[in-house]
Amino acid sequence: MTKPKVVKVVIVGGGWAGCAAALTAKKSGGEVSIYERTDMLLGLGNVGGIMRNNGRYTAAEESILLGANELFQLCDECSRHKNIDFPGHKHANLYDVAIIEPSVRRLIKSKGINIYLQQRVTDVIKQGNKITAIKLHDGSIIQGDIFIETTGSTGPMGNCLKYGNGCVMCILRCPSFGPRISLSYKAGVEDLLGQRADGSFGAFSGSCKLNKESLSQKIVEELNSKGVVVLPVPEEEINMDKLNIKVCQQYALKDYAENIVLLDTGHAKLMAPFYPLDKLRKLEGFENARFEDPYAGGVGNSIRYLSIAPRNNSMKVKGIDNLLCAGEKSGLFVGHTEAIVTGSLAGHNSIRMLLGIPLLELPRNLASGDLIAYANAEILEEEGLKKRYTFAGGEYFRRMQKLRLYTTDSNSLKSKIERLNLLNIYNEKLV
Repeated sequence: MTKPKVVKVVIVGGGWAGCAAALTAKKSGGEVSIYERTDMLLGLGNVGGIMRNNGRYTAAEESILLGANELFQLCDECSRHKNIDFPGHKHANLYDVAIIEPSVRRLIKSKGINIYLQQRVTDVIKQGNKITAIKLHDGSIIQGDIFIETTGSTGPMGNCLKYGNGCVMCILRCPSFGPRISLSYKAGVEDLLGQRADGSFGAFSGSCKLNKESLSQKIVEELNSKGVVVLPVPEEEINMDKLNIKVCQQYALKDYAENIVLLDTGHAKLMAPFYPLDKLRKLEGFENARFEDPYAGGVGNSIRYLSIAPRNNSMKVKGIDNLLCAGEKSGLFVGHTEAIVTGSLAGHNSIRMLLGIPLLELPRNLASGDLIAYANAEILEEEGLKKRYTFAGGEYFRRMQKLRLYTTDSNSLKSKIERLNLLNIYNEKLV
């Protein structure tokens, strides 16, 4: 009797995209390992927290019906607030950033997926157009059949210095764990760089986090009970220009210039890329305000979108036969939901790739498939490099509404996905 082939899937990067890819690759039959350079999974997800707002509700329900349910259900379970509204956004869930990473780590381990923390990848080994192994910072060589890059697009420190306001000591902690490297670039594929409206490269992360206990009791009580606090900014402090530097164009609304918008994710999530501490402390209730992430949130934030791999709509990196990508590595995407959607597809396709069967492309009458394809087409144009793509707002959410892809009706989505013969496709064991 022929012994079943062991398919080794190596995922570089343990953020939301990497975790999602690991889960679908495992369900499809792979032996899966995640290599993460820091001491925690989830990356920016450790200070994020916003789920199911606007079109992300649709995308989450699509993924659940496709079979990528675990991470969305875990976020729901870890939510401090559910079905809340804040400026420009409806029916959001806010997960607790203090408990989400251990919960995800336990889930990943329970599925038999290997997690290797503080293991920074520094190079690749190739034969022809295939990667045969990765090199770690300690010189170790890790072989694999299929590789998935979910390293994100933030860091190293030099990029934040060159394109931002310096290293601001964010959750990615490059000084402690070393810089992110681009696996695709090491394999000989030129990266794409996102731009701002003025043509400069990169974009500031869109929010920073305040220690909740450093705020007034009145603000804390309102945050804890309602999940959101909106406070007017003095007229002389209103700065519309700051909206152009944010990565999160879904929050580039005048409400976010004219008001302090706080969300309760365990921290008090301040919806601004940074806010000078002396000015913040002049506001009522913020006299003792202190930043939790980044620690230098008074002067800047991390810089993102400096390392995007060219890919097709099945998440395969162009020019490398056995490399897929997901998350911010795969496009100018914003958000955890977008990372999970792209990661889930990449993980499933990793097994299809090795078996030599056609890779799955999500159809464009699903919001998930349309986002992946639309962003991929737009990024080929110079103006497309200045845009950001998210189910939650901006240009793409308007597109979702125009195409009638946005819905909160899970039953209609189930009927559509059944007609497409894709219900629970990610649960199919291929090996």
